[in-house]
Amino acid sequence: MELTMKNKTAVVTGGSKGIGLAVTAALAAEGARVVVGSRGSTPELDVLVTERGVTVVPVDLATENGPAELIRAAQVAHGGIDILVNNVGASEPAESIVDFTDEQWQRIFDVTFFSAVRSVRAAIPVMQGGGGGAIVNIGSLNARLPAGMIAPYSAAKAALSNFGKALSEEFAPKGIRVNTISPGPVRTPLWTGPGGFAHLFADQAGTTVEDVMNRLLPESMAITTGRVSEPAEVAELVLFLASNRAATTPGAFSVIAGGMLTPVPSTTGAG
Repeated sequence: MELTMKNKTAVVTGGSKGIGLAVTAALAAEGARVVVGSRGSTPELDVLVTERGVTVVPVDLATENGPAELIRAAQVAHGGIDILVNNVGASEPAESIVDFTDEQWQRIFDVTFFSAVRSVRAAIPVMQGGGGGAIVNIGSLNARLPAGMIAPYSAAKAALSNFGKALSEEFAPKGIRVNTISPGPVRTPLWTGPGGFAHLFADQAGTTVEDVMNRLLPESMAITTGRVSEPAEVAELVLFLASNRAATTPGAFSVIAGGMLTPVPSTTGAG
């Protein structure tokens, strides 16, 4: 399938690892000029810089001016922006919702939600100047299925989904398509890295991170495919929604969660 990415400029926030890295690799493989905003690089991202011509802009996207700095760098380098992928996010799991401090709530919202608000605010005028574009927000199934141990993250992702829908309603008629992808558990550092969700689950269950990812999560969350998603699978959906193949698909809320949201038939007949 031709995705018409060649010579398009794509900006990816938080593209140094996990889903962002997979999205960066997928866009670059399709011929897009990819600009990544990240506080630092990784060996995997360095390979894409060398082999695929990816540009890395060292920037703290949680700051007030960081997102605009990234968008400006992409515009200067390539003359415009066709695709924006708001991927960067952060979470700090806690034993209880009441354990989160004001500083943690603010920090998680700055990274996960306000980075997208600020990136969009800077990117939309550039996209309009170039005749349109596509924005893909990486949300989370936790926007619909919140949990106390990651309450700030869940709330920030819910805000991001709402924000994306509002953007779509305003800008779809103006040639800017906005969609949100909501993954369930994905094998990324957010889960498997130090202090990640899987480590907290493993400690509680007295098992290993590998057992959590390979057995406990699919079983406890009723993932019908029997496994968590891989970053590359999320990236494939990003490619489609960012491409002209999705020209008549604005405002979508696309779940990629191995069947976690499969409806359970009601035993009462109630709707």
